[in-house]
Amino acid sequence: MVIENRDEIVTLLEELVRWARFQGIQQAKQVLQGLLEDPEKGDTPKSIYHLSDGRSSEEIGKAVGVSSQTVRNYWRSWFTLGVVVPSRRYKGRFEKVFNLEDLGMSLPKPVADKVPASQEVAEESQGSQ
Repeated sequence: MVIENRDEIVTLLEELVRWARFQGIQQAKQVLQGLLEDPEKGDTPKSIYHLSDGRSSEEIGKAVGVSSQTVRNYWRSWFTLGVVVPSRRYKGRFEKVFNLEDLGMSLPKPVADKVPASQEVAEESQGSQ
C-alpha cells in the first residue's frame, strides 16, 4: 500500500488512534475493576482511587476511614501498575490516571455524595479555568 498524500496519512493515523484508545479504555476498565472491586475490602480501594486527585494521603485516609499509610500503600502498588502518577502539583502525592465515570464504573456512594474536593485542589482547578 503506497500512501501518496498527507491527508491519507492523517486519516489513517486518526483511525489508528481511535482503535488504540478504544482498546486502551477496555483494558484500563478491566484492570481497575480487578484492583478496586474487592468484596472483602468493600469500597475502600475504589474510594481511595477516586479521591486521588492531588489530595494528601491524610485527607483521603480521613475521608475513607483508613490510615494515611494505607493510602500510601495503595498508591505505591497502583503506581507500579501505571494507574496513578506522581502529582505534578504536590510532592509526595499521587493522582489517578483514569476517572472511574469515564470508564463507566460507578462511584462509591458515600464518596460521591459526601466528600468535597480539598480546598487546595478546588482552588487549583479554578485557577486553570
